Amino acid sequence: MIVIHASFPIDPDSRDEALDLIEDLVSESQQEDGIIDYRAATDVTDPNVVRFFEQYEDEEAFGAHTQTDHFQELEAALPELLAGEPEVTKFDVDSAEELEL
Repeated sequence: MIVIHASFPIDPDSRDEALDLIEDLVSESQQEDGIIDYRAATDVTDPNVVRFFEQYEDEEAFGAHTQTDHFQELEAALPELLAGEPEVTKFDVDSAEELEL
């Protein structure tokens, strides 16, 4: 499994446009083959930071995602939407299990 955690600082003046594009990206991405989970949320301490949590079955599914129209649309728009550099971390995961709280 591939897990991606990404943090995107959004320019406050472009926030509405960014959130619209992100909403479309998430909706479309959740329908892709090979995606286990795909979510985005604003940070609770800074509403101009959007965090992505993505789970893919494998590297092939992750690669296919980056070639989709919805991904490429957001990627092309990012230079105009960002207020800083995004942070993206990729994890290769051998196993995962749900924990009871």
